[in-house]
Amino acid sequence: MSLDVYLNKKRWISYDEGKTHEVDYEQLYEANITHNLGKMAVEAGIYKALWRPEEIEAVYAKDIIGLLKSGLKKLKGNPEFYKSFNSYNGWGMYEHFVPFVENYLNACMEHPEAIIDISR
Repeated sequence: MSLDVYLNKKRWISYDEGKTHEVDYEQLYEANITHNLGKMAVEAGIYKALWRPEEIEAVYAKDIIGLLKSGLKKLKGNPEFYKSFNSYNGWGMYEHFVPFVENYLNACMEHPEAIIDISR
């Protein structure tokens, strides 16, 4: 099982000279990571920002930037502690999680008004 994260931009499409509108979404970012990293995310304080943004009322990328920055700082500041949560089967490793968080944070900062969408 895995977590898919997306950042989307809402686009309005007009028909009938602007009288009818349809919403479409442009995907700005997409990434995938294994659920096996959930415990590491909990320990870093970023589980809800990644897996359950609706529980912290995070709708837009800007809503999770601070949490991701803080979690990334924790992850990088104590790698041996976080490596202790590596998956025994190799599917869910610190060395994969840190770049995932970094890339997602960068995408959030690049597109702060993007809508968060996840699939778990």
